[in-house]
Amino acid sequence: MIGATWNLLLGGAWVVLTGDFGGRNLLVGLIFGYLVLALIQPQVPALAGHAQRLPRLVAFIAFFIKELVMANLKVAFDIITPPWYMTPGVIAMPLQARSEFEIAFVANLISLTPGTLSLDVSDDRRVLYIHAMFLGDEAELRASLAELERRALALFH
Repeated sequence: MIGATWNLLLGGAWVVLTGDFGGRNLLVGLIFGYLVLALIQPQVPALAGHAQRLPRLVAFIAFFIKELVMANLKVAFDIITPPWYMTPGVIAMPLQARSEFEIAFVANLISLTPGTLSLDVSDDRRVLYIHAMFLGDEAELRASLAELERRALALFH
């Protein structure tokens, strides 16, 4: 969070110093600020891991969009074909997420994906109950949800 704050401050300083208050110039300032912080990251312990967050975020967004498109196609195919291929069911997925924010983030990502819905979290916050529209291969579903959780949690660590 410190890195993001410094990046915003450096981007704002760039805008003020150049005198151009447009959106493009702010974006340029943020890019320069990110590069400066990436360069000084080894010397400033408070910035540890800051430079790796943006590539992880871009990779996660690409991964999630791919998963979203594939899930939409699967649900759409099941809806437009006469025999339904869905085999609905509920599974209990062990969570790696520990904080309330991480659990809520993972649960919402799962619910955003068509064909899956987060139902509840266990009292000890170690298990997430999920309703799945396609529970034909439970191991494959668990693996894909665990990969989604792993990538989502990597954004915060």
